[in-house]
Amino acid sequence: MSAPVTAAQPDAVRRKIEAWLAENDRAETIALTARPEWSTEPVLTIGGTSVRVVPCPTPLAARAALHDRADGERLVLLTDLTDSELGDGLLAHLSKQTVRKIDPWDLVRQMFGGVNALDPTLVRVGRWVANALTDHAPANGWPTPPGAILTRDFALRSLTSELLDLPSTELDDSGLVQWSTDARRQLRFTTLPDEVADGITTYLTGTAGRAAVPVMAAVRAGHGVDIIALGLLAGLLWPAHSERVGDVEAAVGRTRLEPRFGGLRLTSPQAKALHQAAEAWVYRTVDSGLTGRDEAKRMLRRAESIAAEVGITALLGASTVLPSGFVQRLRAFADAVRLAVPAGTSALPAAVARAQSALATVEAHRAADPRRVETARMAVRLLRWLHTTDGAAPATLLDALHRQVRQDGWVDRARLDVFAGDPDQQVAEAYRLLHRAVDVRRSRHDQQFATLLAAATSAETEPGTLLRVEDVLDRVVQPVLKNGRRVLLLVMDGMGAAAATELAESVTRTGTWVELTLDGGPRTGVLAALPTVTEASRCSLLSGRIATGRQQAERKAFRERFPTGRLLHKAALRAGAGAALDPEVLAALDDPSIPLVAAVVNTIDDALDRSDPGTTVWGEDTITAVGDLLASAADRVVILVSDHGHVVDRGPESVTLPSGSGENRWRPSTEPAGDAEVAVAGSRVALGGGSVVLPWREDVRYGPRKAGYHGGASPAEAVIPLLVLSAGDELAVPGWAGAPVASPDWWREPLPETPPPSADPASATRRRSRRPVEEQPDGLFDLAPADVAQAAASQPAPIAPDLVTALLASDRYAQRRDPRLPLADERVGALLNTLIAGGDRATLDTLAARSGVPAHRINGTVTVLRRLLQVEGYPVITVDADGRTVHLNRKLLIEQFELEQR
Repeated sequence: MSAPVTAAQPDAVRRKIEAWLAENDRAETIALTARPEWSTEPVLTIGGTSVRVVPCPTPLAARAALHDRADGERLVLLTDLTDSELGDGLLAHLSKQTVRKIDPWDLVRQMFGGVNALDPTLVRVGRWVANALTDHAPANGWPTPPGAILTRDFALRSLTSELLDLPSTELDDSGLVQWSTDARRQLRFTTLPDEVADGITTYLTGTAGRAAVPVMAAVRAGHGVDIIALGLLAGLLWPAHSERVGDVEAAVGRTRLEPRFGGLRLTSPQAKALHQAAEAWVYRTVDSGLTGRDEAKRMLRRAESIAAEVGITALLGASTVLPSGFVQRLRAFADAVRLAVPAGTSALPAAVARAQSALATVEAHRAADPRRVETARMAVRLLRWLHTTDGAAPATLLDALHRQVRQDGWVDRARLDVFAGDPDQQVAEAYRLLHRAVDVRRSRHDQQFATLLAAATSAETEPGTLLRVEDVLDRVVQPVLKNGRRVLLLVMDGMGAAAATELAESVTRTGTWVELTLDGGPRTGVLAALPTVTEASRCSLLSGRIATGRQQAERKAFRERFPTGRLLHKAALRAGAGAALDPEVLAALDDPSIPLVAAVVNTIDDALDRSDPGTTVWGEDTITAVGDLLASAADRVVILVSDHGHVVDRGPESVTLPSGSGENRWRPSTEPAGDAEVAVAGSRVALGGGSVVLPWREDVRYGPRKAGYHGGASPAEAVIPLLVLSAGDELAVPGWAGAPVASPDWWREPLPETPPPSADPASATRRRSRRPVEEQPDGLFDLAPADVAQAAASQPAPIAPDLVTALLASDRYAQRRDPRLPLADERVGALLNTLIAGGDRATLDTLAARSGVPAHRINGTVTVLRRLLQVEGYPVITVDADGRTVHLNRKLLIEQFELEQR
């Protein structure tokens, strides 16, 4: 029995006719083996020739067609009869005197420029390829193959490109998911026969990877435009690890999502590939500009909508891109913060470590709100601070002042962010609890400071090493001038210790300016005049004695002390269009005959009246006058100081006390001091007849509500920061040297996690919170041997002394030492011990602080350490992409220096 004859495809018939006509055959009729059916137009016009197609199920029908043929018309007979069934009489009228077959592969060779041969693997794919190439040939024809053989890949790539309306160069996973966003281009594929659709999907799997299967399944199911949204959810429903919380929800979600893939049950590799392709599309689209960001947001919203439809919203916290995932992570972090807030005197280490881990998941979210993430970082820092032992009350006012500069100023910086809070109520409640716990300790510190301030002021005690605002000109500015260096004195009106930490980081970030401190020790501060208002404290600063007055009095006093100096207030700094600074200001800075230029910058103080100083990050970008002045003062020593600090408004938590003076944070001593106040009297009290009452609690005020206040006795108001800067010259000020890292340990170093007994201890290190820090370029290495002595006091206890000792004593280490770049053994040991103590990793700030390296030299020091320990090009020391986290490959260190495992 002969095989059944298939119906002729119109395109195949047309192609066969074209080939017949191209043969210049004189016969007027051709018979083709096909089912005698024809449902389209009976007459075709091909190359100007009219060709009639006639189905002929019997010899009689064939004779009738030949009889009825019009003059000038060619004839095509579609028949399933054999030559013998037609008979010699009919065959004599036919081309080649036989019934000719429609060989699709012959047509394929014809359509691809008459190639000599076909790739056998192409033929083995199946007849559907030939039919599809015939049926869907583009109007301009298929592209010409590069060789004489039509390869499988060239044919299938050309066919796929045509059917998907997608350039052949984009037949990969990224091109495919981009294609899925256009519903119009998907229509053609959805109408293809299953055999063709399956074949195209199989080919795409080889070019675009496993993601092609779910993509094309979703398109065929009518959900192609949702493929990116579905891909974003796929990573949550087909997790890489089979055992995890939420597996039941994930299984239910997979079942509910399968209809959107036409019932396809995705494998984990397919889901993973689709998820990666969808996330990559989001990243690319977001980076493409505003329009792209809007499109990406629309797709993210669609994914969340589908998640709600299939009931998997609770799983979105595992997503690194969906906005709801960020919110869920932030809420989980808030839960950890709530559990870590101390019920007693300090936070529990394990609870703080869990909060740090939760913070790491928040930071890892690609759609994270930077402001909310930064607030979360500040919350963790406050938890670490609460974990530290509070210690005994300071014995002297100087001790209390240094606590504000070196510890509590950083606390104030963090708690301002936490006080500003988060829009999510669940997160806000956790921050409220944390802020309350921080306030308990900070209030105790504030009261201790105010008590010491009142006692010292009344006793008229000699300041000793304590710097007072009226001493700055004599004890800080004058020595620099006597050393022959010109000075720019920047008076940052209203800047407290918290704002100074931000400004110092901003100014020194690029390495152009180096911070100097007395003997290279920790930062110190200055005590403001009382009450801590501009009229008293700024005038005292510029007069060099306790005095009161406005700008006129300040200019007069300053001119008396520095006849050749120049004092610039806000109005004098302003310039016309196109200029950042007044030309006269620039001329004064550049004039060698003006040794001292003092400029008053009111940006922070102005914010207390008109904006929100609690949420502003004070740096060169927010205090533009600082950046402009520094850019023109590179040959001067820059001294940044303030006249007073400030406290921010506490909103509904604030307390208003009665006062007849109308001042916000001080009143005359007509009534005794209450529980939240302290009575202060003495020669340093410039107003109120030398006797006033000052609030020490930050939430107290007397006058009208503003964004912030000053005048009181809290250390945030009374402690003035002092920053001395030089453009790379550490010897600019006699007795001053490059400053160490200013931040306290709890600010920069996470608490170590306590792994469960069966866990790998190294895994705890890998799970630590890692905050991104702005990259700083490596500075030139220039370390004097005398600096090594600074490392002793703050070094941690060595964790692996035998390993470090063995390294320093090894022959290979001795060979590696470079006399041109000496790095003392003590310094190498301190650096390595710090890395080992941190689980073979540490931030640059921690390395500098623990090994006694000045902050501005740590980049260069690490660079030299890397060269010293890098044998045969294998890096023992590496720096993270964040530019601030250093890693030690301990195994490689042991191997490269032939040390025994210790």
